[in-house]
Amino acid sequence: METLIISIFILGYIAITLEHSLKIDKAAIALVTGVACWTVYTLFSNDPAAISHHLTEHMGEISEILFFLLGAMVIVELIDAHDGFEIVTEYVRTQDKKRLLWTACIITFFLSAILDNLTTTIVMVSLLRKLIGKREDRLLFVGFTVVAANAGGAWSPMGDVTTTMLWIGGQVSAVNIVKMLLLPSLVCLAAPLLIFSRKMKGKIEPPERLAGGPTDTTPAERRIVFALGLGTLMFVPVFKTLTHLPPFMGMLLGLGVMWMVTELLHSGKDEVEKGTRSVVHALRKIDSPSILFFLGILVAVAALQSTGLLAGMATWLERTVGNITVICILIGFLSAIVDNVPLVAAAQGMYTLEQFHTDHYFWEFLAYCAGTGGSALIIGSAAGVAAMGMEKIDFFWYLKRITLLAVLGYLAGAAVYVLQSMLVH
Repeated sequence: METLIISIFILGYIAITLEHSLKIDKAAIALVTGVACWTVYTLFSNDPAAISHHLTEHMGEISEILFFLLGAMVIVELIDAHDGFEIVTEYVRTQDKKRLLWTACIITFFLSAILDNLTTTIVMVSLLRKLIGKREDRLLFVGFTVVAANAGGAWSPMGDVTTTMLWIGGQVSAVNIVKMLLLPSLVCLAAPLLIFSRKMKGKIEPPERLAGGPTDTTPAERRIVFALGLGTLMFVPVFKTLTHLPPFMGMLLGLGVMWMVTELLHSGKDEVEKGTRSVVHALRKIDSPSILFFLGILVAVAALQSTGLLAGMATWLERTVGNITVICILIGFLSAIVDNVPLVAAAQGMYTLEQFHTDHYFWEFLAYCAGTGGSALIIGSAAGVAAMGMEKIDFFWYLKRITLLAVLGYLAGAAVYVLQSMLVH
């Protein structure tokens, strides 16, 4: 059974990478792969009811991520529909490619720590659409935005779901994880940027709208929706801290508030005048296939977790490798292939706080590796999946242009952490 499930997952993964050659949308492949894995699992089981119960538990966790993603996409789409990002682009005056790349990545790095890497990527991709007209240039910027978002999320307890898991589980403390991972995460971003930006020359070509076309929203509408939208996104981690409810609840609350405010803003207009500025239109415009793709991938990974394959993989690493530094680095690379959440969950199950106390080297390095290793592949992180869906980035394009630089940054940051921990610990 395990061999068959692994084979289905690998074949599905290969088919996703060959999406354009096969001319089949990756969302369809992911859904078939996820359902097929669970179908094999239940057919070979003596207790289908128990497996159905496991699936229901996983779907609860998966739905949290999907509703979070849905709410974030709609909020960003509302800001975009009201030309809210024009406020930011007015302050980003430079058209120099090198300077703009550094500016965008630094903004992404710190914004990701405040919000999270997924939401930040959605916001920054929408912003880059306002700044860069030429698609090839924009894809490069988006690729580095994924690296910046993952690096920025790793050092904050709110920035990446795996760091949050370790924080909630008591393996790391908020202040210490910031202190220990800020520099390695910064190096993880700075190293590939330094290498790539050395050969960047010329100026960007702004989209036609920025070049001349006036917007048809009032300045007040732009400011209100922009401020409310970003405020809503920043409020999500605060809501989670105050209520201990899952983050998607805060996102849905924010979406509901924005829905009411935008309805009031346009209450004096008819349906034609509201046009693209309603939440109903935003719901139609968001990239639903990318959400279904995410669903299929998470369902497939949940099957690997439920069958014990991921836990077995982690145990095999412990038995064959032994060195916790190498194990963490390998987990980081594995997180570029499968979801980092079950990998970190498996590691939490392998080791107790009696073996590795709070803020131990292993937990800190695991947070860094699991958070940043996914940048090696476009489908290796939630940020990458979101960017892939929004900009239709080809898997092999990312592999050719970004992967090597992302891996170099990942290893450079890992080296900095190891050296830093030798001095501190």
